[in-house]
Amino acid sequence: MISIVLLIVGMAAVTYPVRVSTWLGKGHIPHRLKQALAYVPTAVLTAIVVPTVLFQHDHLALDWRNAQLIGAIVTGLIVWRTRHLLWGIGGGLVVFGVWQWLF
Repeated sequence: MISIVLLIVGMAAVTYPVRVSTWLGKGHIPHRLKQALAYVPTAVLTAIVVPTVLFQHDHLALDWRNAQLIGAIVTGLIVWRTRHLLWGIGGGLVVFGVWQWLF
C-alpha cells in the first residue's frame, strides 16, 4: 500500500510542475522542455505495452505460442510498412485472435 501511495505522489511530483508552469507562463514552454515532452507518449505507451506483451503469469514469455507477442510484432510491422495505425491495430488484433485460437 505504501509503494502505491509513493508511486502516485511521485507521478504527481513530476506532472504537476509541468502543468503549473504552462498555466503561470501563459502557455510558454521552454524549447528544451518541449523537446523532452515530445517523447512522453512513446515512453508511456512502451511502459504499458511491453510488460503486458512479454510477461505471462509473472514469467518472461519469449515463445512462438505467445499470441500477444506475435500480435504486437505484426502490429509493429504493419504500422512500419503502411504508416497507418488503424490498419496495424486491426491486423494485429486479427493475428492475435487467430494465433490464440490455433495455439
